Amino acid sequence: MNDQGLSQEDYLTPMEEMEIDLFLEAVYRLSGFDFRKYMRSSIVRRLQNRMRMERATTISSMQEKLFHESGFVEKILNDFSINVTEMFRDPDFFKVFRHTVVPELKKLASIRIWHAGCATGEEVYSMAILLKEEGLMEKTTIYATDMNEEVLEKAKKGMFSLQKMQTYTKNYLQAGGSEAFSEYYTADNHFAYFEPSLLKNIIFAQHNLVTDSSFNEFHVIICRNVLIYFTSELQNEVQSLFYESLCTDGFLGLGNKESLRFSQCATGYEEFSTLQKIYRKKH
Repeated sequence: MNDQGLSQEDYLTPMEEMEIDLFLEAVYRLSGFDFRKYMRSSIVRRLQNRMRMERATTISSMQEKLFHESGFVEKILNDFSINVTEMFRDPDFFKVFRHTVVPELKKLASIRIWHAGCATGEEVYSMAILLKEEGLMEKTTIYATDMNEEVLEKAKKGMFSLQKMQTYTKNYLQAGGSEAFSEYYTADNHFAYFEPSLLKNIIFAQHNLVTDSSFNEFHVIICRNVLIYFTSELQNEVQSLFYESLCTDGFLGLGNKESLRFSQCATGYEEFSTLQKIYRKKH
């Protein structure tokens, strides 16, 4: 691996590097979405996949499509957005959150939670279920944001593949769920439809972590398995945004491959959980 996370098979010639730089600059100018500080390895793989689908031989020919093919910019935005998720993903995180963070949240009169990079919303619904079981959902507002409007529309529907419910039920039980998981949804032959009451205190909104600023003060910020796609420079910028957005004694939850260790904000937190990446803002 080199410093851009590229393996040998992903290695780019100087000309290809320049082509990608110009391509990402064009995406930014045309859409306002800035992928220039995303991990280059991730961008390369997604771009190469799109090139195969379009039967394109050069990155420059893809840039031509950006400028002249209707709807192509939206295709690229969907390719580049991070939509890998599942309900109660990494069940131990939710279990530790339930046992350590929830008792602290119960002391508050009202709770504001920000799920940043929520994708299609599975982890947002997971948190809503957990808070409902702990008697906290009525006094909680969850702000669920993503840069991708298309996935947000899916999230708002609370409709997930029935085939995934077996995995999600297993995750729920491992996360310390106390009810029958099937009580939270109805189903037909293809989809599970989560009960509308879970949506009552959830606000879905478009927000771009790369270019947008803070929009509230939160008691909890959850952003898991998103920062791994960012360069260290961009991770620092986003961590500063989270730090500004958290109230004193607020909690930050990261993915298991993510850390505050090299963040400029690291000294402003204490490690709240030694088992999971949950931090508490000190000041």
